[in-house]
Amino acid sequence: MLELLSDPAVWASFLTLTILEIVLGVDNVIFISIVAQRLPRAQQARARLIGLGGALILRLGLLASIAWIISLAEPFVTVLGLALSWRDLILVGGGLFLLWKAVTEIFNEVEGPEDHGPAKHAATFASIIAQIVVLDLVFSLDSVITAVGIADHLPVMFAAVVVAVGVMMIAAEPIAAFVEAHPSTKMLALSFLVMVGMALIADGLHHHVERGFIYAAMVFAGAVEGLNLLRAKRRRRAV
Repeated sequence: MLELLSDPAVWASFLTLTILEIVLGVDNVIFISIVAQRLPRAQQARARLIGLGGALILRLGLLASIAWIISLAEPFVTVLGLALSWRDLILVGGGLFLLWKAVTEIFNEVEGPEDHGPAKHAATFASIIAQIVVLDLVFSLDSVITAVGIADHLPVMFAAVVVAVGVMMIAAEPIAAFVEAHPSTKMLALSFLVMVGMALIADGLHHHVERGFIYAAMVFAGAVEGLNLLRAKRRRRAV
C-alpha cells in the first residue's frame, strides 16, 4: 500500500479516474434529484442519500467482482447477426427505462398539475427507491467498466469511487434545490436524460456514442440556459 502512495503514476490514475467518475455520476445525480421530487419534501433528502449510498455499495461490490464483470462482456447469444452479452442487455434495458422515465416526467411537466397533480404525490418511497436502484445498477456498471480500463490497482479504484460518490452526495442537495427553483432547468435536465438513455441503448447495440459529445452538448445547453436565467433575473430587477 505504501508503494502505491509513493508512485506518481498511481496518483495520476487516481485523479483521472476520480474526475471521470464524477462526470459520469452527473447523470445519476440528476436522475435521483428529479425522481426524488415526486416524494413529500420531508422524504426527498433521505431518498437522495439512500440512492447515492446504494450507488456506492453497488460500485464497490462490482469492483470486488471484476472477473464477473469482465465475463458480462462475453457474448452469449446472437440476434439478427448481432452478438449480445449480458452487459449489452443491461445497457439496453437501462436505456429504455431511462427513456421511459424521462419522457413520462416531460409529459407530466407539459400537461401541467391540473391534470396530473395527484399523481405527483402518488409515488411511494419504496417505488422511488426501486427506480433509483435500477438506474444505479446501469450507471454503476458503466462506471466500473471505466474504472477497470483506467486504473490497474483495486485500492485505487475503490478510493476514486468513494471520493466521487462523496462529491455527488454533497452536490445532490444544491442540484435538487436549483432544479426545483428553476422549472425550465428541470425540462433541460430531463432532455439530458433522454440523450443519455439513447446513448446507453446505442452502446448496448454496439454503436458507441462518445460521451464527450454528449457532455459537450450538455455544457453548451446549460450555458445557454444560464444566460436565459440571468436575463430573466435582470428583467425582474428592472421591473
